[in-house]
Amino acid sequence: MTIAEKINKSETHVFKVVFPDTTNHHNTMFGGRILMMMTETAFMTATRFSRKNFVLVSSGQIDFTKPIPAGMLVELVGRVQRIGNTSITIQVEVYLEKMSEEFREKVVSGAFTLVAIGEDHEPISIG
Repeated sequence: MTIAEKINKSETHVFKVVFPDTTNHHNTMFGGRILMMMTETAFMTATRFSRKNFVLVSSGQIDFTKPIPAGMLVELVGRVQRIGNTSITIQVEVYLEKMSEEFREKVVSGAFTLVAIGEDHEPISIG
């Protein structure tokens, strides 16, 4: 399988509903909850790409362009952005969807860098 095929095959889509227990006092999704879900999506994408164990080493700028109200659907999309020897950068985009109508809009995006580790918790080649 080529690298391009592996990248396409590893693209990860996660869907969630914004329930009241994930919102703040403005009745919009907690930013920290979004970051947690984005990190999980990045981890899943990296794992699907190389089937190695990973740890998060950094996150790039996270852009929150619009709030996510309660009662919406969100889709998180993880895509491989860069591949190094032991590290991989995953771009994660978050889309808001209304449940009752055809509406989809990108509301958050950011990049996450993860490092592949072996059983000794030392970096290993993504290979």
